[in-house]
Amino acid sequence: MDLKKLAPWNWFKKEEEQGVRPVPVQHATPAAAPAHRDTPIALLHQEIDHLFDHFFRHAGFPAWRPGELTTGLLDGGWLRPSLNIGADDKRYTITVEVPGVSQDDVTIEVADRTLTIKGEKKQHTEDKNKNFYRVECAYGAFQRTLSLPDDADEDGIAATFAKGILTITIPRREAATAAVRQIPIS
Repeated sequence: MDLKKLAPWNWFKKEEEQGVRPVPVQHATPAAAPAHRDTPIALLHQEIDHLFDHFFRHAGFPAWRPGELTTGLLDGGWLRPSLNIGADDKRYTITVEVPGVSQDDVTIEVADRTLTIKGEKKQHTEDKNKNFYRVECAYGAFQRTLSLPDDADEDGIAATFAKGILTITIPRREAATAAVRQIPIS
């Protein structure tokens, strides 16, 4: 049994060192929500969220959901594109959502076992006289910093870009097998 599979690699170690907060996981159903949802503070939070939702819905606005516009979008002035990390026996695959970004506006760098994905989502020119009813599109620089596992082959990293999805493939080196040595008993 490989114990490393039970304790997965911390890809976000560098972001945590930089003080970047992790993107919260959205729970699909109330049953999947964390156990602390029934604390007095959590109940107060839920009631306030309900009041805001009720107000906006009856004032003719779309329903307001806490964190809907900002979850995962902004952190310290940087946009934080969502990503998925997967692995099989031969490679790691990272997919990063960067809709509205040109391939020329994205760079990928590797240094000191750290993969850095940088880029910029440029704002399209808008009519200055236009009155907006809602603005959800975020523009600006983005960055994700990932710590590479020990078995990642930095020299074989490849990337493709299609339809706003950046896919990075990192080959895995075979793990060094520990040599077994017999110890004589005297």
